[in-house]
Amino acid sequence: MVRLGQNFLADPNLLEAIVRDAELAAADVVLEVGAGEGVLTERLAGAVGHVHTVELDRSLEQTLAPLAARPGVELHWGDAMSLDFAALRPAPTAVVSNLPYSVATPVILRMIEELPSVRRWTVMVQREIADRLRAAPGSRVYGSPSVLVQLACEVKLLRTVDPAVFRPRPRVESAILAMRRTGPGADPATRELVRAAFAHRRKALARSLEHVRPGTLVPAREALAALGLPENARAEQLSPKEFAALSKGLSR
Repeated sequence: MVRLGQNFLADPNLLEAIVRDAELAAADVVLEVGAGEGVLTERLAGAVGHVHTVELDRSLEQTLAPLAARPGVELHWGDAMSLDFAALRPAPTAVVSNLPYSVATPVILRMIEELPSVRRWTVMVQREIADRLRAAPGSRVYGSPSVLVQLACEVKLLRTVDPAVFRPRPRVESAILAMRRTGPGADPATRELVRAAFAHRRKALARSLEHVRPGTLVPAREALAALGLPENARAEQLSPKEFAALSKGLSR
């Protein structure tokens, strides 16, 4: 069965490829979300000195017990959406994970925000999520997650993944993403602006903001004009950098 939305990798060649893709150094501290049966954890533990691995499904406790007893492997039981990432010690420098697909996007956004020590991610996600996170302005799937991830990271599709490598076989396609941190990411005001801007995709950005934050229609139009953008621009037309600039303009 699929436990709590997680499918288990069953291809040793792909597991080895993921570790190679991560370009880990012995000094790295890796965070893995979704330990599953520990097959990726075991390979990560052989590559670095410390692995934080997170798992929600307590029925895997006996399976993971040998790994949890291994020096340098720290097993955290619980939901990654409520785990205090900032409390992890030593602080993670890299994330390598077959992410539970149901929470992949919010977990990635949380890690970007709460783990400034992480410089790179190598993560397996649903292909649809991979396309969304690396989407360019104007794309049908470009949205607030695209902007928020790209404000902090360079995002690259490394490879697509055949459903046959999972047990059980999922009904969706998968992909491995590489993300390299290029900056601190969006501040709270910019995160709020981006989410409000995409809240009503059929409306112009300024009108979408007005629905969420009454009184911002005129200031938003003026800030767009100051950036050389049309006053009736839609959210999907702005690049991540233009969102950051718009946020600064509105803060004035």
